[in-house]
Amino acid sequence: MKKIRCAVYTRKSTEQGLEQDFNSLDAQREACEAFIKSQKALGWTGVSNAYDDGGLSGGTMDRPALQALLSDVEGGLVDMVVVYKVDRLTRSLADFAKIVERLDNHGASFASVTQQFNTSTSMGRMTLNVLMTFAQFEREVTAERIRDKIAASKKKGLWMGGAVPLGYDNIDKALLINEREAQTVRRLFELYLELGSVKALALQANQLGLRTKVRMARNKSVGGLPFSRGHLYQMLKNPLYAGRVVHKRNTYPGQHAAIIDQEIWDAVQALMEANTSPRARSTNIKDISLLTGLVYDERGDRLSPTHTKKNGKRYRYYISKDLVLDPSNVVAGWRLPAEALDKLVTEGLLSLLNDDARLIGKLGQDSATPQQLKKLIGRAAAIAELLASANPTARQESIRDIVVRVDLSAEIVDIQLDAGRITDDSRVISLKIPMTLQRRGVETKIIVRPRL
Repeated sequence: MKKIRCAVYTRKSTEQGLEQDFNSLDAQREACEAFIKSQKALGWTGVSNAYDDGGLSGGTMDRPALQALLSDVEGGLVDMVVVYKVDRLTRSLADFAKIVERLDNHGASFASVTQQFNTSTSMGRMTLNVLMTFAQFEREVTAERIRDKIAASKKKGLWMGGAVPLGYDNIDKALLINEREAQTVRRLFELYLELGSVKALALQANQLGLRTKVRMARNKSVGGLPFSRGHLYQMLKNPLYAGRVVHKRNTYPGQHAAIIDQEIWDAVQALMEANTSPRARSTNIKDISLLTGLVYDERGDRLSPTHTKKNGKRYRYYISKDLVLDPSNVVAGWRLPAEALDKLVTEGLLSLLNDDARLIGKLGQDSATPQQLKKLIGRAAAIAELLASANPTARQESIRDIVVRVDLSAEIVDIQLDAGRITDDSRVISLKIPMTLQRRGVETKIIVRPRL
């Protein structure tokens, strides 16, 4: 009888409870090992290696233990992959198809303990495909319902969660004015009308000791900091203070009380518009490199922002350290047009933040409650709205708020994100997008590659 070498794969989306002596991963492994023993008559035998992914989402293939398992399958060390449930292996139908294909290519199969089928038979493969199709459909329908409910609620003027702005408190899921903080908000709007610029406002606010909102995040107090220019831009443009709710660039009368009178609000918006004339907006966008200090090459060296002028026109770049130290080096290193890389990263972030189903999977929140999903989607929408702002300073502040770093390679731009800005789970997740910019020593061109 042929011996079938069986590897157990376990996964848990969050790290909660993993510190216990007997945790969810242990329970999954114990059930799988018992199942393997029950199939001893068929030649099944367990392998000694453990393949455990704790605190990782099933919506991505970028999991160390999963990759190690697939490598062992391709190396001829594993004949059967055993999991407690199908969704422990993956929650994505596309990823599942890729995994099964890799298993089939190397004569390996897949079995689920609780669902009593395996891919060594045609019936098992068909059943599994049907199950995964309905699982993905359920997640997408749930995300659509939540998105539609948020849209309908905002049109009625309801605040749908997210970070509570300075001047308000969240009382029973509604915004109520915090009078002490509201005084700070009114003072900032009045100072802006007096001073005429956000730069002067930031200096004056900090001299007066005005500070950002103090809130609890992950069981610790955050905030209470001096106002940055980006934060002030965001505040002065936030229609919540005028008693309105925003949804997809439209505003609706809110059910919460306004802190700023309509007359003052209109005056502030008119002054901000006057201060960002078409000429000034063009200059600002060209002068600001959104990813300054966040971009790294393959060796982990940080790229520096720089610029050149030609025929009176300013060109911005992100450039490798080697090229900074030796400008004559026309081969090694990166020299990327900053505007193109900024756009590539920004569009990648917006694509993720505006795709509810994809975002939920990326964050490992497939099993979250509807209330948690509503909170998550609301936070993502707020970040996306600021990221799509015409104000470059506000966009830069938004990127710095969520992006930890950006790693470059020949094929991939790896954007490391702080998941804690959207969920209550403080960890870093990876968003990989195709590199459509070509590295050159001196010149850089954009290459358009077809999507696979």
